[in-house]
Amino acid sequence: MVTDKNTIYNDKQYINIVKDILENSMVQQMKNYRQHYNVNCFDHCLYVSYNLYLICKKKKLDYVSAARAGMLHDLFLYDWRKRENGRKGHHAFTHAKLSYENASKIFNLNDKEKDIILKHMWPITLAIPRYRESFLITYIDKYFACYEKKIS
Repeated sequence: MVTDKNTIYNDKQYINIVKDILENSMVQQMKNYRQHYNVNCFDHCLYVSYNLYLICKKKKLDYVSAARAGMLHDLFLYDWRKRENGRKGHHAFTHAKLSYENASKIFNLNDKEKDIILKHMWPITLAIPRYRESFLITYIDKYFACYEKKIS
């Protein structure tokens, strides 16, 4: 799995796909929230997005939707370790829907992107992914949660 930001930012095709997302002010706010251990939410999404893009490209899947949704899958903008702003429900069960709602306010999401974002926590959440790209993000997201623990 690729974790070198220089490699990611030097991949012109990938950057062209997600450039508008990376530059969006709401997405930039993810840098202010710790995701796993010492990795912020933006970097976590960047690693997930890029690796999902690479795998989908190699498997001849929709790597464009995968890259874009991967970058948006954790667009929840809060410290999930704290109960604040009247947030109800456990983060693991609720943040995918909030991330989808936030992403759909600023980007026109296609059906595959919606499914990837909404179902990236499967099997913790019960909704079964509809697309292969949606299944793949569930594994890549968990891989990076474990990786981020290891590097901390």
